[in-house]
Amino acid sequence: MPRVIVITEQRTPGHREAVLLDEQVHSIHLDTDHSAGQFIQRLGWAISDAEDVERSRTAGGAPESVPALARAA
Repeated sequence: MPRVIVITEQRTPGHREAVLLDEQVHSIHLDTDHSAGQFIQRLGWAISDAEDVERSRTAGGAPESVPALARAA
């Protein structure tokens, strides 16, 4: 089945990849403006969270500062 996965890059030793979104997707997710909008919103949250994690890592943040898996699955 098709999946959309948003992860951070492992740039520095001691930091693992963080999975911010791991969602099974189907074409029906894009059938209506409403469902497409919800999907894009979840994707946007995951991308924003991934950027925050990576920014934290480059600023010397602790590896534990990883947000929970996506806000909605």
